[in-house]
Amino acid sequence: MDISYILNDLNDAQRQAVAVDDQHALILAGAGSGKTRVLVHRIAWLTEVIGLSAYNIMAVTFTNKASNEMRGRIDSLIGQKALGLTMGTFHGIAYRLLRQHYQEAKLPQNFQILDSDDQKRVIKRLLKGMELDEAQWPHRQVQAFINGEKEEGRRPQHIDIGHNPFVGKMVQIYSAYEEQCKRSGLVDFAELLLRAHELWLKNPQVLAHYQARYKHILVDEFQDTNSLQYAWLRVLAGGSGKLFVVGDDDQSIYGWRGAKVENIRQFGDDFANVQMVCLEQNYRSTNTILKAANALISNNTSRMGKQLWSDGEDGAPIRIYEAFNEMDEANYVCNQIKNWCGQGGARNEVAVLYRSNAQSRIMEQALLQAQIPYRVYGGLRFYDRAEIKDVLSYLRLLANRDDDAAFERAYNHPPRGIGQKTADGIRMLAREQQISMWQAAQQAVEHGLTARAKTAVASFLDLIESIAESAQNQDLQDQVMQVISRSGLQAHFDKDTSEQGQGRLENIDELINAVSQFKVAKPQESMSGVESEESANLENQQASFESPEQLKDGTLNEVNEFADPLSEFLAQAALEAGEQQASEWESSVQLMTLHAAKGLEFPLVFMIGVEEGLFPSQRSVDEGGKLEEERRLAYVGITRAEKQLIITFANRRRMHGSEFYPMQSRFIKEIPAEYVDFVRLSGSVRPTTESSMDSSIQKALAAQNQTGYQIGDRVFHAKFGEGMVLSVQGSGEHASVNINFDEVGSKWLVMAYAKLEQR
Repeated sequence: MDISYILNDLNDAQRQAVAVDDQHALILAGAGSGKTRVLVHRIAWLTEVIGLSAYNIMAVTFTNKASNEMRGRIDSLIGQKALGLTMGTFHGIAYRLLRQHYQEAKLPQNFQILDSDDQKRVIKRLLKGMELDEAQWPHRQVQAFINGEKEEGRRPQHIDIGHNPFVGKMVQIYSAYEEQCKRSGLVDFAELLLRAHELWLKNPQVLAHYQARYKHILVDEFQDTNSLQYAWLRVLAGGSGKLFVVGDDDQSIYGWRGAKVENIRQFGDDFANVQMVCLEQNYRSTNTILKAANALISNNTSRMGKQLWSDGEDGAPIRIYEAFNEMDEANYVCNQIKNWCGQGGARNEVAVLYRSNAQSRIMEQALLQAQIPYRVYGGLRFYDRAEIKDVLSYLRLLANRDDDAAFERAYNHPPRGIGQKTADGIRMLAREQQISMWQAAQQAVEHGLTARAKTAVASFLDLIESIAESAQNQDLQDQVMQVISRSGLQAHFDKDTSEQGQGRLENIDELINAVSQFKVAKPQESMSGVESEESANLENQQASFESPEQLKDGTLNEVNEFADPLSEFLAQAALEAGEQQASEWESSVQLMTLHAAKGLEFPLVFMIGVEEGLFPSQRSVDEGGKLEEERRLAYVGITRAEKQLIITFANRRRMHGSEFYPMQSRFIKEIPAEYVDFVRLSGSVRPTTESSMDSSIQKALAAQNQTGYQIGDRVFHAKFGEGMVLSVQGSGEHASVNINFDEVGSKWLVMAYAKLEQR
């Protein structure tokens, strides 16, 4: 039999994996090492060489996209012999199993699947029916609790409540939710797997049938399996089925949603006679990028171990850019994208990766101003995000009580007891009398509402008026912070302790940053710049939003000097939200979180904001055992790059509405110097081909003083080591200088005693 077509295109390690004997196998597949090819050719080997029918093979993936891609490649390789192959996601296969055995699974024949949004609506109705205040029991938290318990294989009766009243109430809600789903014939995603697992455990004859059928079970992205998925596979394999699992413990980055990296690590202990094959040859990245990734991930102590390599070129060094602040960082990225395109590269070959979704705002703003088309991959643009719209709806009501859209979004979010019937009555009154909903609500409070509804509506109206009254003597940032706090939104989002909940809080913090940087342009602030003494002070050089009157070419029309900052900010936010993302067919830069980048690759990759507290996140540093997953996330980011990787960090970053002076990330320091080209700020501004800082920042960096030091100078201190000058106050030997030291962070020193050395 000629099997050359199965093995010819494979390297030695891939051939070894594909031709594993009739036994369990763990294929440790590094990034870009051809794992999908191995899975496809393994199926061909089983059918063509071993002589197994495709009917006796199951292949499990994590996404429909991966499943469809694999199916197409198998069909191309073995054609009709692929008929009968069971392939799909965990949830897809479980669904088909339950459809086939609905009676044994104790489900109605026409059971329906609840997607995440449907599940949310069911839970919200349930909480209302149980008369539970959603401000105290947020539906997202309840949803996460129920799904998390199911993914651990636990029904309500299996959960140890102990003396914890919170867990006790959650279990009560979980029980009521199960009863509701049972009455309605509904099955959520987590239930699909749990019910399929229970089907086998409670019906030995059904399990025996499928164990006899599936002689070989192949699993993609095994490092992402949760406890229930692994248990499901172990039961199905039983004593005769052979598992062929492909994964990479170094790319396990989804612990926050239940993935257990321990599954891949203990696979060899859970199954006898496991053959392990390492796929280390990378077909994606340059050797420089791979060596940097290897060095970084070697700092994780609990890993199975492998070394990526390539028979290609070494490639360009990894460029690390030390930005002054986040706007300098974003401008630098834009300039490098322009350089890339100017040298023949395409925009869709570029990805900008960040740890937190909130980081996209500054980058989006810079790309819009640079007129570089972009798309936010797998997510919403900053001003399209629900939590941002929530805050803006309150701000819009402060500016204009007759804004019906804002009223609709804000009146019962977070929940404050204004029911649907009350809201419908206010809408009807507004339509009948041709007035705004705010005016209709005021009239309804005077007459026509029940005592309970009257109290709830009146409290909301009073809240807005009270905030508006307090805001009269506050600056814009304080107004926004007051809205976030007094509206209840802060407390509402604080209750969601999940990764998504944390992301919402980070987005709200970034909105505060946007507000703190906003200023209303005045006629005297022309293109020539503000020539005041303050303009030399970098405290005032954070790039601001342009006002709505500022044209894209940078010119300014006459602006009312007494314009209301809140109205101007809302107008600018609306304009930015109204800017269209690049269409799907237009070549555009891709913005995405590092988590969303998993499985993707780009010739040019930027990793921005690589600073302590941001990446790794402060949460991962504070919580034991989380830092190694953050490092794996950095490893994933690095290995997305094919030709060029640029990492950036800022010496100064605005967070939570205040200035911070972060240190560069430990992940940068873990990359050996021989693989790095470190681009630092210096006493003179680099040419625009290297950095595209705005003129105000350039002036500030170039500003001299009698100390002999400039902002951006590199200096050495005998105790604190090397650092960069951030700002100088005063002159001569009595001046004080703020220096961000590489190892210890920001310090204020007096020149007379500092004994600094210039580098």
